[in-house]
Amino acid sequence: MKNLLLFLLFIGSSTLHAQEEPKNYEAVSKMIVDYYNQEDFDGIFNLYAQSMKDYLPLEKSQDFFKSIYGSVGKIETSEFIEFENGLAKYKTNFVNGLFAINFALDKENKIVGLLVNAFVENKHPAPERNLTSMILPFHGEWHVFWGGDTEEDNYHVVSKAQKNAFDLVIMDEDGKSYKGEGKSNEDFYAFGEDIIAPCDAEVILAVDGIKDNVPGKMNPIYALGNAVILKTDKDEYLYFAHFKQSSIQVKQGDQVKQGQLLGHCGNSGNSSEAHLHFHIQNIEDINEATGMKCYFKKINVSGEIKEDYSPVKGSVISNK
Repeated sequence: MKNLLLFLLFIGSSTLHAQEEPKNYEAVSKMIVDYYNQEDFDGIFNLYAQSMKDYLPLEKSQDFFKSIYGSVGKIETSEFIEFENGLAKYKTNFVNGLFAINFALDKENKIVGLLVNAFVENKHPAPERNLTSMILPFHGEWHVFWGGDTEEDNYHVVSKAQKNAFDLVIMDEDGKSYKGEGKSNEDFYAFGEDIIAPCDAEVILAVDGIKDNVPGKMNPIYALGNAVILKTDKDEYLYFAHFKQSSIQVKQGDQVKQGQLLGHCGNSGNSSEAHLHFHIQNIEDINEATGMKCYFKKINVSGEIKEDYSPVKGSVISNK
C-alpha cells in the first residue's frame, strides 16, 4: 500500500469538532472496522450519506476497500486521535501497516467524508492551556464576540490551530460596535484602540503595511492582516491579528514586557469590522500548530472578578 494514495473525500455538513471522541463517532468507527474485517464492503457503503454514495458509487467503493484489504490486510486496532480539518482521525493498525482512517458524519450520523492516508505522529504535543500568567491584551472594557469551546459560541473551533481563539470588539449600551452608520472604520469603537502585550515575550513576527478594509469587506489573501506573533519562554505562540495599517510598534527580535504597546486595533486581513483576533498555539506554523486554551490571571467578567479564567461569547471583560 506504500505506493497507493488512498484518498476519497466529500465533505458535507459536519458540526462536531471536539477533541474527545463523541459516542456517535465511536459507534460508526466500530462498524467500519467490523464490516471491513468481515470483508463486508457493502456494509460500509450503507453507512454513507447519499451525497457520499453519489460521489463514490457501490462498485467503486468496493474496489477501494478491496485494494486496501489486499495490500495491508485486516485491522488489528483503531484508536481515536483528534479532529483535524473537520475529520475524526483514527490511528489504525493493519496487519501489514499503520495508517490513519479519517471520516466525518452528518447530523444523521452518515459518512460524508472519508480519507485513508499515512499516519503521522504529532511531533509537537500541545499543552491544553497556557502556563504563562497573562493579562487581557487591551485597556478598558471589550466584548467577547466569539469565544468558548462550542461551535455555537466560537466558530474557530473547526480550526486545529485557532480552536480556542477570541474575536474581541467594543460595544455601546445598545449592543452596537459602531456609531452612526458604521460606514467608515473610524465609526467603530475598537478602531485605533491600544493592543498590549499580555505577558513578557519575544516578538518573532511583526507584519505591517496592509491596508485596512472598507467595513463589510474582507481581504482573505492576507488573512491575518497586520499582525504580531509573540513567543513566551514556555514556547507558547501568541497570535494577534487585524491591526490598523502602519500602527505596529514592535519589530521582530524585540523583547516586550507585559502591558507594552504592540499596535492599534484595525480592520485588516480577513476582517469585516475593527476587532482583535487573539489565540495561542504550540508552534509558530499556523498550518501545523495545535491551539491551546487561554486563561487570564485575574479579570473582570461582566462585573464579577474571576481568577485563572477563559472568557466565553457574550462576556464583557476588562483587566483588574
